[in-house]
Amino acid sequence: QTYVDLMACCEDLIRHIADGLGTGGRLSYQGLSVDLSLPWERLTVNEAFRRFASVPMEQALARGRFDEAMGLEIEPCLGKRRPVFLVDYPAEKASLARLKPSDPTVAERFELYIGGLEVCNGFSELNDAAEQRRRFAAERERLLAAGRTPYPLPEKFLEALARLPACAGNALGVDRLAMLFCDSAVIDDVVAFAPEDL
Repeated sequence: QTYVDLMACCEDLIRHIADGLGTGGRLSYQGLSVDLSLPWERLTVNEAFRRFASVPMEQALARGRFDEAMGLEIEPCLGKRRPVFLVDYPAEKASLARLKPSDPTVAERFELYIGGLEVCNGFSELNDAAEQRRRFAAERERLLAAGRTPYPLPEKFLEALARLPACAGNALGVDRLAMLFCDSAVIDDVVAFAPEDL
């Protein structure tokens, strides 16, 4: 199973919920009418930077502005008419994801956006222990160079990783789905206990 399979599962699940609620294949969210019919767009991160950001992706990465551009310029534009899978993140922004065989500068990672809201984050799992060790070592060196204390290498994890079969995983926010289908702009409206109430 790969991130491509997970994207199809997300499409099936969300369309199934919409069918069960009788929305007619559409979702009304915060004044938007989102068409849930297939196919949902797959937009690479690089292309999203070209369309929506004020700086190219490479420049944002070099200047430490990648997350800022994503959060302020790109994400609010995604999924307004149709759901969008943002795919193929720069390798350095997907520390546990497998690199794409046809382009090892990007990782097999996606995020799903509907109505400008991130609903899911998933990726093909990296199951190459040697590659994962290299990534952890590079992060360790980066932290040391910045004068920060790195964590010890997770040797048990690395040992187990060598036995992990090809697989993929995602974190789909059930609370985010509730927000979408309840047309709520605030997550506190759809959870049993808001963090500030605990």
